[in-house]
Parts: sequence; structure tokens; C-alpha cells
Amino acid sequence: MSGYPPFDGLAETAAALIVILSAIISLVAAGARWRAVQLGQARAQDLCELTGILDPTVLQDTFGPPDMGRVWRRVTVPEVKAARRPIGHLMSNEAVDWACMAVAALSFLIDHPLMNIALLTALAAQVSSWVLATRVPK
Repeated sequence: MSGYPPFDGLAETAAALIVILSAIISLVAAGARWRAVQLGQARAQDLCELTGILDPTVLQDTFGPPDMGRVWRRVTVPEVKAARRPIGHLMSNEAVDWACMAVAALSFLIDHPLMNIALLTALAAQVSSWVLATRVPK
């Protein structure tokens, strides 16, 4: 490992492993949310995380009212993708998660100060997505 600030060998390895695990969990959760949309079983939490719309009233304005079971049955994947905001991409975009995992994996192979910056960026993206996910209505 590089030894360049801000990481030493153990911290760099720990950060890379955290990024990889976080991205895997995010990919699995996002896959389940997209599946709920495809099956017509999307709940507010699913749509909020996929779109980045954190206000339930704005969510209802965007997709219409849910049914009596608080489920949006007629929302389609293209509609959700069209309504996505930058926060939604950060919380549930597969490309972001795969890029973070690639950076973390490359950090094991490449010993360069710029790799530390890239790893810090990937770590920040993963941590911020988890923090934003706490703001999703339950």
C-alpha cells in the first residue's frame, strides 16, 4: 500500500473493503426496489430511494396517489427513471456502485496518490448514499 496521506496500508485496505461491501449491499437493495416497481408493488420508500424525491407529497404529485394499501401499482420503470434526481442516482444507481467497487479494487493494485483521492471519493459517495437513505420516509 502507498503510505501517502490520508491513508496508510491498513486504513486504505479497510476503506476499500468498506466501499466494496457497501456497494454490494446497495446493488442488492436497488435491485429489489427495481423489482418491486416491475411487479407493481412499489411503496413510497422504494420510489423515494430510486428517484431521490424525499417528500411524500412531491412523490404523490409525480406518480399520482397510491392505492389503499399505499402501493403504486401502475408506475413503470421508465417513469421512475424519468423522475430521477441526482440524489436518486447517488442512492441507487448501479453505475455509481460499480464504479466505486472498481476504484476500491484498483486501489489494491495501483500505488499512487491519485488513487487515494479516488478511493476517498468512492468512500464519500457510499457514505453519503447511506446518510441520504436515512432521510427516506418509512
